[in-house]
Amino acid sequence: MTTHPHHLRLTTVDIQDSVRVEVQGDLDHDSADLLLEEVTAQLAARPALTDLHLHCADLGAVDSMGLSALLMIGRRTTVAGVRLHLDDRPAKLDRLLELTGTLEYLTAPLPTGAAETSVTEEMAARPIGPDGPT
Repeated sequence: MTTHPHHLRLTTVDIQDSVRVEVQGDLDHDSADLLLEEVTAQLAARPALTDLHLHCADLGAVDSMGLSALLMIGRRTTVAGVRLHLDDRPAKLDRLLELTGTLEYLTAPLPTGAAETSVTEEMAARPIGPDGPT
């Protein structure tokens, strides 16, 4: 039996001080970088951004690379002082986040005094190599 990959499609909508990214398809090894790049570009282009909404209703499978991308998005939004919202999460995403202990991390309010570092500075400060974060 041959299976066809569910390609990731992103639709980005600007709404005043927030951005909504509609995620359709699988967030996996082949597509995780696409979402991470889109979010990083939005954070860099909009310094006054207050909220980033990832609309997850049409999200398919999420593998370890997809989870890693979500965690990096959580880190980058926190550094930028932007509140991350994972809207309309399917039950399977909630289960994955609960099993990995990341649900609260990705859905908690911004910590008081979130860093004033830009996304570009945060990326530059990140170690590169096999021991660096993914």
